[in-house]
Amino acid sequence: MKTIALLPAGSVSDEAAKQLFAGEEVAWEYHRLIADVFQATVNGTSDYSIIPIENTIEGSVSLHMDWLVHEVDLPMQAEWVYPSIQNLIGRASELQSAEGELDFSRIKKVISHPVAMAQCLQFLRTRMPQAETEHVSSTAEAVRIVRDHPGEGIAAIGTRIAAATNGLDLLANEITDHDNNYTRFMLVGKEPYTAYTSNRIKTSILVTLPEDYPGALHQVLSAFAWRRINLSRIESRPTKKKLGNYYFYIEIEKSMDDFLLQSALQEIEAIGSSIRLLGCYPSFTYEQLLNRSGN
Repeated sequence: MKTIALLPAGSVSDEAAKQLFAGEEVAWEYHRLIADVFQATVNGTSDYSIIPIENTIEGSVSLHMDWLVHEVDLPMQAEWVYPSIQNLIGRASELQSAEGELDFSRIKKVISHPVAMAQCLQFLRTRMPQAETEHVSSTAEAVRIVRDHPGEGIAAIGTRIAAATNGLDLLANEITDHDNNYTRFMLVGKEPYTAYTSNRIKTSILVTLPEDYPGALHQVLSAFAWRRINLSRIESRPTKKKLGNYYFYIEIEKSMDDFLLQSALQEIEAIGSSIRLLGCYPSFTYEQLLNRSGN
């Protein structure tokens, strides 16, 4: 049985993990902080870690990407997307007006993970502009704080599962600013993920350019372009070694076994760029996972 490290029960990570591993017998190892999720797999107490790395609205989760690049050496083994459906959670009894309606002006503070909070800014600004906002380590942690602090005017942004698990009410359903709000998750660990296969295989690499080679980025991209290799993502991030020095995170729509990709990487190395392979892995759409689990 595989052990999976992830953010707390009731978080979007928890929901997404159960979608990927539907029908498999696994053990869940929950952690409050993303650093502990990573370290669980580094230290061998779990086989895999589940890491949210990108969101439709907020883009790249930079902290988590930096962990993958700078702090740990855990290959990417699978990726999938999952809808981030956020809700306002609290105690309805504390907000009811004399007419029996919910009075959101009584909410003094809203807490959640910063990415989840950013997904609901329009709702917060229009429905409760008076409320202070505070970031915590996960949506599940936010809901637990609300549970443990009754009567203090605190509400959380989180999942339906977290509300039900903690005996709280859904004060408002599906409060995200956009309907197409998805989060992309990465499964990282030392063993390949083989439970299910996908017809879409991706490769992720880091490219660091030579400092004394003008036009190096153009030549890197040209190595892919003239071979008609599709790049689904390219992002620059600081190397943290020198101001103005960056590496480029690149996602490629091909397997490392592909001859064209291998020749492109050889060309990139020939101009003095360094390449670090982060993983070659199956990529699953949300619809694929739904069909596979029979939902």
